[in-house]
Parts: sequence; C-alpha cells; structure tokens
Amino acid sequence: MSAPTAAGDRWPLALFLLFWAATCFDPPYPHELVLQHIPTAVAVPTLLVLRRRVPLSRTSVGLVLVFLTLHVLGARYLYSYVPYDDWLAAVFGRSLSSLCGFSRNHYDRLVHFAYGFLLFLPAREAFAHRFGRAGFWADVLAVQFILATSALYELVEWGVALLFAPDWAEHYNGQQGDRWDAQKDMGLAVLGAAAGIICRGFGGRGVGNTTASGKPRRP
Repeated sequence: MSAPTAAGDRWPLALFLLFWAATCFDPPYPHELVLQHIPTAVAVPTLLVLRRRVPLSRTSVGLVLVFLTLHVLGARYLYSYVPYDDWLAAVFGRSLSSLCGFSRNHYDRLVHFAYGFLLFLPAREAFAHRFGRAGFWADVLAVQFILATSALYELVEWGVALLFAPDWAEHYNGQQGDRWDAQKDMGLAVLGAAAGIICRGFGGRGVGNTTASGKPRRP
C-alpha cells in the first residue's frame, strides 16, 4: 500500500479532519485561531504528498495524526489555556497542577515532547527510504530532523514576536513568562525522540524496518 487514499488511511485521516473541524467550532479565541492553524494547514497536505512518495507504515501515519490531534486541541485554546486541570478535576476531583505544584499551563510542554516522540518513527522511515538503510544513521538523522525543525519553529515564533503586537505574539508563542521557553521546548522534543528510540528498542528492532508493502529495508 503506497497511496494515502488507501482504505487503511482514509478513516484515521477522516476522523482527524472531523476533530479538527470540531475544534474550530465556536472557538474561545477566534481572532488568533487562524495563526495557530497555519502549521496544521501546511502539515496535512505535506503528509498526503509524503505518503505518496515515501512508503510510510500505517503506524507512522497514525503517529503523525495523533500529534496533529494534540496540536489542534492546543490551538483551540492557544496552548496556554488548555483547561486540562478543569477536565481532570471534573473526573478525579483534583487538578494536575494542584497535585504537582505547577504554576503554569504545561500543555505546550507535552506537545513539544510529543513532537519528538511521535514523529521520530515517521522521520526515521522517511530517511531509511531515502538512503536505503534503516540502522544507526536513520536514527541519527531522525533525531537531527526533530532538533532542526524544533529550532526552526522557535525562530518562526521569534519572528512572530517581532512582527506582531505584543499580546498577539504572546498568544501565539505561549511563553507564559518563561525566558527559557524556547530552549526547554527544543530540549523536550529531543528528549521525546530519545524516548522514541528506546520504545522502538523495547518494541522490537523490526519496527520501522519494513516498507508499507511489507518488504524489509536494508539494515
């Protein structure tokens, strides 16, 4: 299976698109929503094009869609205002912040970690396909890709801070007063990629070593 419109890919993609549409309904911060969804509007077509050219496994496609799901949920609430404390308190009677002593909303930290953790395998498969090998160097290139794109995103956020009014920049960047926010975000992405390597090791070395057609890649 190499086409993104194959039956195995249609339903996860359709569910994601429905969820994305739902998060855009009656948003609490409508004026900032478009800016938040520029990365989403770029990522979805990129995934479709990449899926046609690179035999990503269904697992990898699913991981990308899980990450995008986390992103669009965060985008609805500008990341800084995702009410996870309210949701957890309603279910368990206590918020995560009160339990852990958090003084800020950490949803953005979760998504940056998830970026490295969830996109490590898709990146690894893409590099393994490009260079014909799925061993150590595919891991290295995948981690470098995670770090490089994380740094690029932080530069984009810096550009937004320069171009837009301070309140708009804060809503987009979500630093919440942390001067080291960019460095922590990049560090969490790399940490997530490292966790992805560890999980792949525990899950079996065969994960990510086959193409979508089931043929093994060269080690």
